[in-house]
Amino acid sequence: MAIQDKVIIITGASSGIGEATALMLAKHGAKLVLGARREERLSELCDTIRTADGTAVYQVCDVTKPEDNDALVSLAKHTYGRVDAIFLNAGLMPNSRLSALHADEWNAMIDVNLKGVLNGIKSVIPVFKEQHSGHVLATSSVAGLKAYPGGAVYGATKWALRDLMEVLRMESGLETNRIRTTTLYPAAIRSELLDTISDADSARDMQHIYDTYQIDPERIARAVLFAIDLPEDTDVSEITIGPTDQPW
Repeated sequence: MAIQDKVIIITGASSGIGEATALMLAKHGAKLVLGARREERLSELCDTIRTADGTAVYQVCDVTKPEDNDALVSLAKHTYGRVDAIFLNAGLMPNSRLSALHADEWNAMIDVNLKGVLNGIKSVIPVFKEQHSGHVLATSSVAGLKAYPGGAVYGATKWALRDLMEVLRMESGLETNRIRTTTLYPAAIRSELLDTISDADSARDMQHIYDTYQIDPERIARAVLFAIDLPEDTDVSEITIGPTDQPW
């Protein structure tokens, strides 16, 4: 497979989609650099990968801090000599109706879901330009394609991410940097996202949806594997993934 020995950075790697993707890519021979805020979880994940003869290192990373993103890219360069792809996956979803005025949660979503992706792009693009190759993947959401009550700010960050990633793709083509982009739009995927919802009404509504429809994050990992494993002259820029029976 083309993914063999590729050096791939994953943020938000300590659980959910990030963890599942790390396990999937390691199984297929990728060399991983894992970042998240919870060091104990990262250490356990790296141990699991290495026990299965995979290759992984980790570093604690808060994506809202530009220096943490820089350090993660530096770790990849120092350890493996290059970076082939970065999966910007960290995210929060403390949904609530706008009238609840949870401004602190609005700001947290903007900082992680949008600024966190920008920080990752800022850290890795110089490496990709120098290499004249690279792949930026990011987790958006079906909330970045469809609006729904209670998801205004979460959806706004994910809609913004859609535009950001598409413009990155276009500009990379104009600049002939051979940088690929892939934006993922998951629906109800089993993860810790619901744990970030403090608003009781929104938590109840979302829990019902997830209890009814959610599928395993390994399904998203398969999509990431597919996108990265394509030849470097081929870019799949958007993938929407969700349960077969969820009307979205």
